[in-house]
Amino acid sequence: MELIETHAHLDDPRFLGDLDAVITRAHDAGIKRIITIGTGIQSSHAALTLADRYPSVYAAVGIHPSNVSEEKEDWKSQLRLLALHPKVVALGEIGLDYYHPPSDRSPLNLEKWREHQRHFFQQQLDLALELGLNVIIHQRDLSMDQKKKLPLDSLLYRCNAWEEALKILSSYANKVHAVFHCFGGGPEEAHEVIAQGHLISFTGIITFKNAPLVQETARRVDQNHYMLETDAPYLAPVPHRGTRAEPAHVRLIAEKIAELRGISLEEVATTTTAAAERFFRFSV
Repeated sequence: MELIETHAHLDDPRFLGDLDAVITRAHDAGIKRIITIGTGIQSSHAALTLADRYPSVYAAVGIHPSNVSEEKEDWKSQLRLLALHPKVVALGEIGLDYYHPPSDRSPLNLEKWREHQRHFFQQQLDLALELGLNVIIHQRDLSMDQKKKLPLDSLLYRCNAWEEALKILSSYANKVHAVFHCFGGGPEEAHEVIAQGHLISFTGIITFKNAPLVQETARRVDQNHYMLETDAPYLAPVPHRGTRAEPAHVRLIAEKIAELRGISLEEVATTTTAAAERFFRFSV
């Protein structure tokens, strides 16, 4: 049985002391490939360093929406060079994040902040199209508690990262394919993504008691349109919740999905590995 960890942040400082052991545990758990994700130019460089060091590690390079204001003017040319590395399998993670609005000290007002993210998102989609790479999407909206504190006519209240990301992606239909990482929506939202030719990916959230919506999605989603990830070091699955997640935990996520769908672990492994190999073009 073989599994693929499609989204981890192995350059995170929490892995500095024992990364060799982390990789070994992943192999022992049946994880044959790990994709480590860039969130900026510096992080993408680090991802490539790790991909060069470990044969089973591959990289995605990109600018996370929360980090766009930190990049220099030549970011796109730098990213293009990084993306040409032979172990780069996708651009990401990229997208829109409205969960953390700019502070009062930020030089960007809300409208400029939103447009800045949209600009980086579209520019990276253009680059993915140019280079023939698929993309890993991060999208996050304000929480309902945050929205309750805002006037109904405020721009931030009206921002919708989900709808905006899908609308922007629609311009690249059948040209650039995406995976919506750390998917937490319901079956209808999953269907909307899949209908546009994209995939979703489940994390350790699937094991949480307070996640019935995404569990229902895992029961109903077509077997060929989802993948597995940990988003390590974040979102450790039960029984490790509250600790550092690591790629070996992909097996626990697969086991939970097998339970929810009433199928064998081997079937989950076979279908999700095949989906990942197609999406990241490992089999080409």
